[in-house]
Amino acid sequence: MKAAYYESFKGPVAIVQLPDPSPAANEVIIRVKASGLCRSDWHGWQGHDSDIHLPHVPGHELAGIIVATGSAIRNWKTGDRVTVPFCVGCGTCVQCSNGQQQICDHYYQPGFTGWGSFAEFVRIPFADDNLVRLPDAMDFVTAAVLGCRFITAWRGVTTQGALKAGDFIAIHGCGGVGLSAIMIAATVGAVPIAVDIDDTKLAFAKSIGAAFAINARETVSVPDEILAFTKGGAHVSADALGSRQTCGNSIRCLRKQDKHIQLGLMAGSEANPPIPMGEVIARELQLIGSHGMQAHQYPGMLEWISSGKMQPEKLLGKIITLEESCLELTDLNSFRNTGVTVIQFD
Repeated sequence: MKAAYYESFKGPVAIVQLPDPSPAANEVIIRVKASGLCRSDWHGWQGHDSDIHLPHVPGHELAGIIVATGSAIRNWKTGDRVTVPFCVGCGTCVQCSNGQQQICDHYYQPGFTGWGSFAEFVRIPFADDNLVRLPDAMDFVTAAVLGCRFITAWRGVTTQGALKAGDFIAIHGCGGVGLSAIMIAATVGAVPIAVDIDDTKLAFAKSIGAAFAINARETVSVPDEILAFTKGGAHVSADALGSRQTCGNSIRCLRKQDKHIQLGLMAGSEANPPIPMGEVIARELQLIGSHGMQAHQYPGMLEWISSGKMQPEKLLGKIITLEESCLELTDLNSFRNTGVTVIQFD
């Protein structure tokens, strides 16, 4: 198979020929039709993720067609159109037994613990309980847009944040996960506040539902501006970037007794941010992590998409080839792109 491949962290990424994978008993092989390009892939290439063992094939936001199944697979067959959460649960640990596969004790992540979807084929273990059937009308590129960013935003906003119609929600960072959160929040009937340092991204955020936009480079204090606009603070605030600055701003802009959701991955120089714990205590704030979503939670989200209530295809920034992914991956930290970039396969 053809795949994007690197042998050293921060090293060259090249297209190479690798052996086609074959399935073990509980596995399927998916012919990848589309794969999102995510900043988490950049973190992996940088060496920020201890799960990655070199050499490596990145990619975790995939959609495609099953081409082979292991002997123990009962729920899927060749030809099925599927996607998969980026965190695959083992099905037997305490977390999986409680329906929390996204924090499985023995998780598998394509593109991290194993080779990923920047390739013509990808192997997925524990497949019976982790695959998601695509609606007939959904194309593979849109399914890849759901990737890790849309599902992370969906669960972060609706489950972890318990967002309600009329709530103010501040979204710090208008990359893929932030834009997804804005679209979802607007669909819920909340009032999304978009924060970024790029006017183009802020304009895009307003086009998909943001009620108010703040350029963090042009204001003295992001939290103070949000506190003033909301007359008391956001009911939910999400750090959708994963930086010390955006995390702190997210916590400080909250209404008393309300919720900060950490959506953005904090790694490298941005790991372990200082927390304004005095404010957390005095204002009884809640700090909540959110890590993807389980396969069994997809149906409600897919129903909203199929009905036209949400249109994640609007988040598509551009489509690229596998060959173009090599440069695009290494350039992700420049934040040049608006929306989600997707690799489309023939």
